[in-house]
Amino acid sequence: MVRDKKAHHDMIMKAAFEEFRTHGFPDASMRRIASAAGMSASGLYKHFESKEEMFSALVDPAIDGMMVLYEDLAKKENETLNLQTTTRAWEDQSSTSIMLDYIYSHLDAFKLIICSSQGTRYANFVHDIALMEEKNTREYIANARRNGFAVNEISDEEMHLLVTMNINAVVAAVEHDFSKDQAKRYAKTLEKFFIPGWRAVLGI
Repeated sequence: MVRDKKAHHDMIMKAAFEEFRTHGFPDASMRRIASAAGMSASGLYKHFESKEEMFSALVDPAIDGMMVLYEDLAKKENETLNLQTTTRAWEDQSSTSIMLDYIYSHLDAFKLIICSSQGTRYANFVHDIALMEEKNTREYIANARRNGFAVNEISDEEMHLLVTMNINAVVAAVEHDFSKDQAKRYAKTLEKFFIPGWRAVLGI
């Protein structure tokens, strides 16, 4: 029975992913998902009460893991200020590569989040990540100043635009269907492009 329940769940998840990717969330049909999973619509509702619950089941584990990774990277970046010279600290940054590697290890979920989440609470995911990154960058700047680094002032408006541009550039790999190898090369290109730019803007 346990094996059958898991098999049903796996079939539903596969069918739901294909439905959301093909039709988008607003036009996705629970009846089509049920049919593709080989069950009745009433049977499907015994597993999930709504499309929203089903969509969340597909993406929440990947998002939860990303948040843990994001916090870990932010902590390490701030710790580096206490341990190394500013030049070495920036040279050692590879957070874009690490984050894209994580995204591509959970690519199905992030395809839904980035490309098919209109009409869900995840529709503003990229914007929300940008806001988190703005907060983290402000904390990084404050920590750098506490550690004796002279950091240029940057307005809230410019910070928002620069961070948003950076985040959008990262998720563009998913939007443009890059392969994992393409994404790895692209991550290195982004680091070469953005790191010198951030250092010039911040003056460190």
